[in-house]
Amino acid sequence: MLSDDQLLRYNRQILMQDFDIAGQERLQAACVLIVGLGGLGCPAALYLAAAGVGQLVLADGDAVELSNLQRQIAHGDGDIGCNKAASVAQSIAGLNPEVKLEVQPHYLDAEQMATLCSRVDLVVDASDNYPTRFDLNRACIAAGIPLVSAAAVRGEGQLAVFDPNRGGPCYRCLYPSEGSATALSCSESGVLAPVVGVLGALQAMEAIKLLSGYGEALRSALLVMDLATQQTQRLTLAPRPDCPDCGHL
Repeated sequence: MLSDDQLLRYNRQILMQDFDIAGQERLQAACVLIVGLGGLGCPAALYLAAAGVGQLVLADGDAVELSNLQRQIAHGDGDIGCNKAASVAQSIAGLNPEVKLEVQPHYLDAEQMATLCSRVDLVVDASDNYPTRFDLNRACIAAGIPLVSAAAVRGEGQLAVFDPNRGGPCYRCLYPSEGSATALSCSESGVLAPVVGVLGALQAMEAIKLLSGYGEALRSALLVMDLATQQTQRLTLAPRPDCPDCGHL
């Protein structure tokens, strides 16, 4: 049951006939794990908090550096040296104090991911390395929950929802090999600040759609964006029958 203050705070969402109070109540009852509170995780976390997701679990073992501030918008100059998950939690508390926050100020191993995924409704993968992405993929499959995945570098980005328990591929169907340790990094290749903002906001949008029942989630598809030219492609993805992660489903 939404309070009068909540009805006012979320008024613009509730006014949408295909979202309504029922969608807002679903958001309020939801719990989301966000792994990585950098360029993607900052806007994703802020928008999910502002939209009224009831509980956020924030996980990152990294500390804020000066070079992060160009794009990681939940951190400020005074947060340099602080843990990123704790810094984002502080920003969210100022934005929407109703959101319940759990801070995991460390990098998650596979066992910790499995434990956290078993008690949340959805995972936003805002990490920047393949081992974490593959471990999260397996944890989400085991828990039967969706994984909202994005990546961004230079002026390019991609977005997908992996939810093989409800049909479609998993992350490893798209990237079968686990051989590479790190993804193409912003520190090596550069990135324009709004690029991670756009992709992180789109992650929040997909999460809100999945949690509230609004719209159509980006399952079985990969959105590929070149923001330098504003060209966007939506590619159809199919599950791999021999996928070692989801082939048993």
